[in-house]
Amino acid sequence: MSAWAKHKIFETNPIILLLGSLVVISIGGIVEIVPLFYLKNTIEAVDGVRPYTPLELAGRNIYVREGCYNCHSQMIRSLRDEVERYGHYSLAAESMYDRPFQWGSKRTGPDLARVGGKYSDTWHVDHLNAPASVVPATIMPAYPWLAETELDLRHISEDLKVQQMLGVPYTDEMIEHAAQDAVTQGTLDPAEGDNLLARYPNANIRNFTGNPTATGRLSEADALIAYLQSLGTAIDFNLYDDSANIR
Repeated sequence: MSAWAKHKIFETNPIILLLGSLVVISIGGIVEIVPLFYLKNTIEAVDGVRPYTPLELAGRNIYVREGCYNCHSQMIRSLRDEVERYGHYSLAAESMYDRPFQWGSKRTGPDLARVGGKYSDTWHVDHLNAPASVVPATIMPAYPWLAETELDLRHISEDLKVQQMLGVPYTDEMIEHAAQDAVTQGTLDPAEGDNLLARYPNANIRNFTGNPTATGRLSEADALIAYLQSLGTAIDFNLYDDSANIR
């Protein structure tokens, strides 16, 4: 039987063609999937990456709640124009504790993967209250109520506990002190600052909005700015690539 005649069997018999296709697809799938079961982790660990502080996590929740991901991605592609504009391309390890991740597929505004430390806290306050005051051409809506709304920390411990169940390495100590750590980070409490840094190295500890916080009250703007100022600051890319232009 010629090769053409053998191939004709598949072309003229839909059932045989379907079964043949399933066999080929199954073999390809097995070859790609099975090796993953033998890997302990598909994401390479990178020095500096840590779980979000309670205040940063609360800010991230506000970021998701307000739909910021609809206009801002958090993934810099490994393309020259993106790297030159936004900084070193994103690593998978930077999003290993994001549930869900905020990569995005559309940008109306700039990518925020490296926004941490790029602007001052005051700039962020003005940007949230009146975006056009700092970026005249922006179409971003204003979010003035964030600075006026007290941050609800009643369930922050439960939030960390859920993240722990999902695989984020929050310890029981972190969960127990979650609410106090959030207040400490946003009010610059010197009595608790060392304990916070022991749990979350290199965390930014300061009054992010400049509003009076003597009573320990934080606004949603405090949390959101704390989160934004942490983005892209975990890894020192100069240790890996001297030519990396982070800013």
